[in-house]
Amino acid sequence: MRIDPDGLSAYAESLAASGAPAGASADQHGDEQSAPDPGRQRIGDDEATAAFVISLDAINFGSGWFPTLRKRPGLSGYHTVASAWRDHHESLGALDAEALTSLTRAECCRIFNQPDHEDEPAAELMELFASALNDLGAFLLEEHDGSFLALVAVADHSAASLVGILDRIPYFHDVPEYHGVDVPLYKRAQITAMDLSAAFDGDGPGRFDDLDRLTMFADNLVPHVLRVDGVLDVDAELVARIEAGELIPPGTDPEVELRALSVHAVDRLVDELRQRGVETTAGQLDTLLWNRGAGERYKSRPRHRTRTVAY
Repeated sequence: MRIDPDGLSAYAESLAASGAPAGASADQHGDEQSAPDPGRQRIGDDEATAAFVISLDAINFGSGWFPTLRKRPGLSGYHTVASAWRDHHESLGALDAEALTSLTRAECCRIFNQPDHEDEPAAELMELFASALNDLGAFLLEEHDGSFLALVAVADHSAASLVGILDRIPYFHDVPEYHGVDVPLYKRAQITAMDLSAAFDGDGPGRFDDLDRLTMFADNLVPHVLRVDGVLDVDAELVARIEAGELIPPGTDPEVELRALSVHAVDRLVDELRQRGVETTAGQLDTLLWNRGAGERYKSRPRHRTRTVAY
């Protein structure tokens, strides 16, 4: 696959004409464009809000399982998970670090309304959710006295530093190997900074002075949007595999290339937009493209599916 230079230039021109990237809403990051992202809203006091945002991003993966997920009416896989997690926190209060360490698959199945049967793919995802939350709780207890705000404070208002801190938690370590080279993508660690910024309106625990250093949040939807819109030129054989619903294994050449090339394409789009007088960041452009993926033009064609804890 490759970036089509003519397609990228034309795309930048159309984005600049719309003026949309600079105004991309930071509180919309799901298929339901008209509704605020439940993962980017305050919930209780500062500690509770940080707890909710960070714990949600600890389980902000599973797109490869979403076709098998029992979804809430009218909601996407992400919004089903985010809404259920928010409901749980609103009804019982934020889960503290110790509670996170003891969560089980069965409890996650109950919280997210999924069948607790070993042969169900959704139960496999719930097992991974439990493991991710267990690891997060243990890390907080060992390194930050169980406090989410203390974790954020160590980053000292730097999104890049927060990514480095979260990278020490196993499922946040999003660095696939490609032909002997490490490819740091950090989808969920990076989006945690963006989500905290949105939830706290860029103030206090949500103030990060280097959000412009973040790349796009490499998942499976933005590459799909870029492919459909002619920015990414993908081999016909791989397109056929994707559109046939074949799972693309994590860490394989096509899976890494789809994500990494999209990161590069978005960075190039940001540069092209700035040359046209439109100031934006990769994170803002990611939000716009992610929401664009809710349109029928994109939903009518399958995106690549990979069962991974990265996205």
